[in-house]
Formats: sequence, C-alpha cells, structure tokens
Amino acid sequence: MNQVFKALSDPTRRRVLQLVRKGPMSGGELSDQFDFAKPTMSAHFAVLEADLVHTEKIGKSVIYHLKFSVLEEVLLGFVHPFGLGAEAPEPKETPG
Repeated sequence: MNQVFKALSDPTRRRVLQLVRKGPMSGGELSDQFDFAKPTMSAHFAVLEADLVHTEKIGKSVIYHLKFSVLEEVLLGFVHPFGLGAEAPEPKETPG
C-alpha cells in the first residue's frame, strides 16, 4: 500500500494515471504530455509500474495500462477504517 501512496503523492504520476485511465498509451505518447526529459518520465513510470500500471512491449514501444483492481483495492482498504466506502453507514438526517 505504501508504494501506491508514494505513486499517488506526485502530481505528475497522478496525471499519468488520469491519462491511462482513458485507455492504454505508449511511453512516448505519455511523455509528450509533459515538459520533462525522458529520463525524468522514466523514473515516474518506474514508480507507477510497482503497483498501479502494467506494461506491454509492442515492438520498440512500451504500452502502459492502468491496473484498476489494484487502485480500487488500495483505496477501499484505506477508506474502510474511516467508515467510508461501500459498507459505510448512511448519514443520519438532522431535524429541521
């Protein structure tokens, strides 16, 4: 879970996740969305690959796919102790 929160702590990595949420994208397509050098983007991709994305090599391209199940599992695991999520109790109505 710590790896996921590390990945989510950075705005660039959150933006990458938003982009691949729409569908798989190559590393080049993703890098074109940012004003960073390729080595910087590679470092971001490496953090995301730890848990939140999986890669597929097609020829010379690396395609990034979002791991919805991992993201959902971690986020639900985080919110449940706070009484949030699918099993959260309904809020009480206030009189008035």
